[in-house]
Formats: sequence, C-alpha cells, structure tokens
Amino acid sequence: MYDAVRAGFRNVILVIRREAEELFRRHVADVIGSGVAVSYAHQALDPAPPGRTKPWGTGHAVLAAAWGIRGPFAVMNADDYYGAGAFRLVFDHLAGARDHALVGYTLRETTSAYGGVSRAIAELDAQGYLSRLTEVADIVGRGSTYTGRTIAGETVTLDGSELVSMNLWGFTPALLPTLQRQFARFLEARGTEPTPEFLLSEAVGAQVSAGDARVRVLPAAGSQWFGMTYAADDERVRDRIMSLVNAGQYPTHLKAGLERLGCD
Repeated sequence: MYDAVRAGFRNVILVIRREAEELFRRHVADVIGSGVAVSYAHQALDPAPPGRTKPWGTGHAVLAAAWGIRGPFAVMNADDYYGAGAFRLVFDHLAGARDHALVGYTLRETTSAYGGVSRAIAELDAQGYLSRLTEVADIVGRGSTYTGRTIAGETVTLDGSELVSMNLWGFTPALLPTLQRQFARFLEARGTEPTPEFLLSEAVGAQVSAGDARVRVLPAAGSQWFGMTYAADDERVRDRIMSLVNAGQYPTHLKAGLERLGCD
C-alpha cells in the first residue's frame, strides 16, 4: 500500500471475508492510519455448493470490489512484495493508455526454496503485448532447469528466464463487464463443484485470446519480488523487509510515513 500511494494511487479496497472485517479495521487503524482511503469489499461464497469452503478465486475477488472502482485500477496480492518501481510502472501506464497492463517477473526470481509454486507463464507478441497466459503448477528448479505441470496434467520444462504473472495488474474499467459474463459462465459450468476457482489470470488470458482485451507486459526490471508461499518463507521475508527499512527505503513507522504521503 505504501508503494502504491507513493506511485500515485489514492484509494485502496481490501477484499476480505466478511467475518474478518473488524480485525482488518483495527489493524488498518493501528498500522496504516488515515494517510490513504481504505474501503472493504466482502468476497462472499454465495451461491455456495455443499462442501465448498474456499472463495471463488481471484477473478471473483476483483468483481467483489467492482462497486468501488471508478476509473483505471491496479490489482495485487496481499502476500507478495513487488517493489516500489513496479507500482510506478503500472500507474504511469494507466495514466496514458487505454490498454491493460501486467507486470512480468522472471521465473527464476519467483520460486521458493521450500517447495513447488504455481505461476502463470506469459507469452508476448512482437509488440510486447500478452499473447497467452499458461497456468503451470508445482514448478520446482533442479540446477538451471525448472519443471511443472499444466492444468491438463502435461509436464512443462522451463529455463527460468520466462516472464510470469505474480498478479500485479493494471486495468481499465472495460475489464469488468466481460469478467462478470465470464464468471456467470463459470458458475453455469462448475458452480456446483466444491473446489474449482475462477482465476483472474485465466479470465484475462481468455479475453486476450478472444480479442476482447489487450495487455501490455511491463518487465519488472529493477523491482525484486518476494512473498509468502510457505510458512517457512516467513523468516526470510521478515529479514528482507527489515533490510529495506534499515536501508531507508521505507519508514520505521509506516503509519506516520503514509500520513505524510497523504498530506503531499
């Protein structure tokens, strides 16, 4: 949030479970303060088939926040660190373009030492626009080679230089009506099953394939990703954040820093 505000974004919508709102409100008041406007969107399970406990996925999470979107907007995961430069890339793109954007990270820089990861592999056309997104699960590295499997179960071999989506997107509001129609079709086809998810990457990839959307891929040169994939990542993530604070890239007291930004 601090990086987003510093880049120029001024409103934040947190997509949460309804029963967690009071906890989030207390945390935001203590840690974020009044330097940025924060709203809350509930990602409800309704309609939920018997046995389903997980939300409907990242695509549905965006739709849950659609009521608060009035113009171009960014989407990010809560458990990833993207780097300040990545938010500036997205903000600058949205300020002067009618196309969507995706920040692409190099695969070898987004894996975990503690197990396999799932990533959407981005393929680009000659103009730097997204031509295809392929979800690959259980990606693990062995030396200079990485292997994973597609949703269809096919084994994929990668060299680590591929650009991948870490779910840092920039969208115009034109995304939303098509996304709503896609979710309706998803519910018709799989809404009675307990586990399938309506993934944002798959939905955007389908819009690109159908010619309904254009997505500029913005390589995250100079912006390092790290995040929480496994519980064992916790100590490493804490250490890296503290090193950034000690280096002066972030304020020691985030609330005061955000409130100063809000006054600028």
